[in-house]
Amino acid sequence: MSDSTTITVGGEQPYDVTIGRGILAGLGDALPPAARKVLVIHPPSLAARAEELRAELQGDREVLLAEIPDAEQGKRVEVAAFCWQILGQADFTRTDAIIGFGGGAVTDLAGFVAATWLRGVAIVQVPTTVLAMVDAAIGGKTGVNTAEGKNLVGVFWPPRAVLCDLDLLGSLPRNEAVAGFAEVVKAGFIWHPEILDLIEADPEAVVDPSTSAFRRSLELAIDMKARVVGEDLREAGLREILNYGHTLGHAIEHAERYRWRHGAAISIGMVFAAELSRLAGRLPDAVAQRHRDILTSLGLPTAYRAGAWPQLLATMQRDKKSRGGMLRFIVLDDLARPTVLQAPDESLLFAAYQEVAE
Repeated sequence: MSDSTTITVGGEQPYDVTIGRGILAGLGDALPPAARKVLVIHPPSLAARAEELRAELQGDREVLLAEIPDAEQGKRVEVAAFCWQILGQADFTRTDAIIGFGGGAVTDLAGFVAATWLRGVAIVQVPTTVLAMVDAAIGGKTGVNTAEGKNLVGVFWPPRAVLCDLDLLGSLPRNEAVAGFAEVVKAGFIWHPEILDLIEADPEAVVDPSTSAFRRSLELAIDMKARVVGEDLREAGLREILNYGHTLGHAIEHAERYRWRHGAAISIGMVFAAELSRLAGRLPDAVAQRHRDILTSLGLPTAYRAGAWPQLLATMQRDKKSRGGMLRFIVLDDLARPTVLQAPDESLLFAAYQEVAE
């Protein structure tokens, strides 16, 4: 646990996010002392490591494993029901616990299962991807997808702890690290511009988990998320800024039937949001261009199909971020100055989309 960084998420149910190397060894200490049974929810790619975790955690606890489908295929109510079945057959009680061990889809699903079993049992999140470490595992948002859209069913349920062991990223393919880094870029534009400086200084080094630039960027993004959700768990105010780039991004994910990486869709969504900000007379041209330059330098997409606009608009109108049928977008008044643009004219939205259409 040496050389670890701890960031506390405040609020009614505070918890720590620990970042470092080799910190997975402390997982047992993060579980509730009274937990006699633990369910580890994991994807197929982590089956062998999940078995090792079970062996390490066994003793006076019974540790069970639940393997769920990869990526967004795991975020279905049928998968949650499979986990509930395991919990019921094993007689899990309110003092027992669940571990979410995987990427963002796994931590979302595991959190949802924990929140709904017996109206809430403890969840410890162990994210294994960049995206999950900086975003999905922190903040207590849980959920599953439906045919109508992403994360339309879910609850807020803060974890007991989050362990971000950087050693778990050692074998992560570069494209996975880059896709996850879109959320880090978002943190740079809405909160910590230092992240943008680190990317511009060396785009290759900043997405390499072995570098100090990577760790610094990760910690800054986690710090931003912790501060925001600690003040506003249920997205009643400040937390809305975390949706920067997500309204269009989620619509693109839906159009692609969740075959795209979340970060790729959010990358385009951020460019769209920046152009919307610029066309609304809020954002300087240079900051909008900086979005394109930074995301392109990382190898992330900044454009989408021109003919997809009618479908994307219809999906956005069903988005859970809407209020009273009115679309709401997080836009920028300047760097690190996010705000809400409510019910923009469709002609303005269309014009902004033309800036990302190909």
